Amino acid sequence: MNHGRWSGENAPENLAACEGAVPVRGHGAERSNQERSQPVFAALDLGTNNCRMLIARPNGGDFFVLDSFSRVTRLGEGLSRSGRLSNEAMDRTVEALKRCSDKMNKRHVTVSRHVATEACRRATNCDEFLDRVTRETGVNLEIISAQEEATLALKGCAALLNRDVPQALLFDIGGGSTEVLYVKVQADGSLAVVDCISLPMGVVTVAEDCGGGDLCERTYKEVAGHATKLLEPFEDKHDLRNLIDQSQIQMIGTSGTVTTLGGLSLGLQRYDRTAVDGITLDFETLLSKSHSLCKMSLHQRAAEPCIGWQRADLVLAGCAILEAICAMWPVGKLRVADRGLREGLLMDMIHPARSRVQSAVCAV
Repeated sequence: MNHGRWSGENAPENLAACEGAVPVRGHGAERSNQERSQPVFAALDLGTNNCRMLIARPNGGDFFVLDSFSRVTRLGEGLSRSGRLSNEAMDRTVEALKRCSDKMNKRHVTVSRHVATEACRRATNCDEFLDRVTRETGVNLEIISAQEEATLALKGCAALLNRDVPQALLFDIGGGSTEVLYVKVQADGSLAVVDCISLPMGVVTVAEDCGGGDLCERTYKEVAGHATKLLEPFEDKHDLRNLIDQSQIQMIGTSGTVTTLGGLSLGLQRYDRTAVDGITLDFETLLSKSHSLCKMSLHQRAAEPCIGWQRADLVLAGCAILEAICAMWPVGKLRVADRGLREGLLMDMIHPARSRVQSAVCAV
């Protein structure tokens, strides 16, 4: 599948120029005319930390990515303290959304969906921000619930699920919240969300609440302990550890935290989505990498090839939340997904019948 996710200012914005992508240009006028007659879809995901977009065309039962955009905007910066989106954060985000709007116009997008998540769900001045975005960029943002956010992430990761394992835990450690889904794989291969939970903990909010991203070992353990307490009612309700003992559960992680740890585990000198997406990592490796990062200074983490300055102050918060998830549900290994909400949006628009998932109400 020719889609993926990159983070940071140096992220490639045109997937056709990246390793593993198929060139966009056709060979001759006949191919170009055929391409022009096909609908073009865009999926935009505005999160607490990142603004991401994919533009794609149908490709059989899948889709073919024409273009992408990813920029760290930190829309939720300061939100946990003030309850509001700051002027500086809104300015950065509007500029990123202008780029998205330009790309959609250039690619002649015919169908699109633009969603916003936790930062906009929480901000008291969100309506003001949405009005500004529409006025200055032409992008109409739709605030989706934690439940829909989690379900879309599942749809985007569905291809990575092992249909021979009857149940799954999928988690997404975001900038402002963390979603965990308990999923059953039906006999026909379809998916049903049994239950989901949304924790009010994400890499941006945790880093800010702890006075910055340079968490000491004690603070790291406190964050992990707080996440554990929030997860306990979910475990008490479903007794997932019993299913784990019976080897009935698989785990998938989709977030910058797990993809970063995946890149570090592979020893990559530069993050490569094609190398990381779909790999399996054991918990021992994940926790070893997390603890090594915890012992580094901010400058040392920033020097790591798969982290850089834009994630150096956030990665430890994600590692602490991840450690709580791994301790609560000791599956022993997880599959890393460098895909999620945007891919789920595209599948919903392009192949709605194939992406159908039975959903459940997400507890917050």
